Amino acid sequence: MKNCLKALAPCFALTLMAAPPIKIGNFEAMSGDQAIWGQAASNALKMVADQINKKGGLLGRQIEIISYDDKGDQLEAVNAVKRLINEDKVVAIIGCNSSGRNIAVAPVAEAGKVPVIATLATNPRVTVPEPGKLMKYTFRVCFIDPYQGGVLAQFAHTDLKAKNAAILYEISSDYSVGLREYFKTTFTKLGGKIVADEAFKTGDVDFRAQLTKIKASKPDVLVMPILYKEVALASRQARDLGLKVTKIGGDGWPSTGLLEMAATAVEGSYYVDHCDVSQPNVQEFRKQYKAVYNKDIEINSIQTHDAMITLQAAIEKAKSAEPEAIRTALESLKNVKLFTGTISMDPATHNPIGKTAAIINIKGGKFVFYKQSASKLQ
Repeated sequence: MKNCLKALAPCFALTLMAAPPIKIGNFEAMSGDQAIWGQAASNALKMVADQINKKGGLLGRQIEIISYDDKGDQLEAVNAVKRLINEDKVVAIIGCNSSGRNIAVAPVAEAGKVPVIATLATNPRVTVPEPGKLMKYTFRVCFIDPYQGGVLAQFAHTDLKAKNAAILYEISSDYSVGLREYFKTTFTKLGGKIVADEAFKTGDVDFRAQLTKIKASKPDVLVMPILYKEVALASRQARDLGLKVTKIGGDGWPSTGLLEMAATAVEGSYYVDHCDVSQPNVQEFRKQYKAVYNKDIEINSIQTHDAMITLQAAIEKAKSAEPEAIRTALESLKNVKLFTGTISMDPATHNPIGKTAAIINIKGGKFVFYKQSASKLQ
């Protein structure tokens, strides 16, 4: 008997070695205006997967990451997710930083019955497109805009003592429109007044007309719920127009590109972020990332790390790498320890419970932690 088992041992070893990889998809803007974020996210995902693989992988199998460039475009994102599901046969997908692109791919995930974990898609409609309707296969590891907008409004009212706020937003962006609306709702409830509400279209680079109107409204604070490139351009133009007012914004701001493009034009500004990249628990990961890629992490790197750890927890809980089993496990996750907090998944919304926000100040040409907000608004 022993001799028989000994003879069969090489066969067992070959079977284990031949175990197919667990394929995980990823879609990000790895070219175009948002490439600095997409590349940071994709790089982090591959690095975390490599670290898990070196420890034996998941369920005794190695992880294989398959990434596609969606170029920051909704149609490209839809096509990428279709390819990941139908051709590559991935069991789950991680991505991306855009609410609009995640809203667009959610129906594809539903049809293909493959779970998607959004990293930085903060619009509520990503997982709940309308009241009473839940996208069963879409989840996220970030806070949502009603919370973020509320944090920003409370900060403007309480910390900055602002009574009058002006807004510059991107009318064709789900993220920008949503964050603007949630800021307005909370700020006016607190007794504040919106004295200017100026819009621009995607691709615009000249905001002087809007900023001139904003300057005439004499705001205490200028709210810019937009992305870093437009923040940089608008801030430089505001300075040229002599608009001297504290600027604030959301999680579309943080990027090394913002400081490079805006220089001193954003000095003294504040924005809401998912965490402080200088917090102690992130530093080992930050050091490893820099050693591998020779550049600093972005917040997208941290959120992508958290999404992969969340997926790992779901696969281990399910004891399966089948998409439906992963989906079920994701929906019931409890107390998963991430860089950005310890979260549980809300089965009714697929949003993480327990997330907090950090307020970051731009000071001396650097991002400096200012304060942490509670997980629930007062």
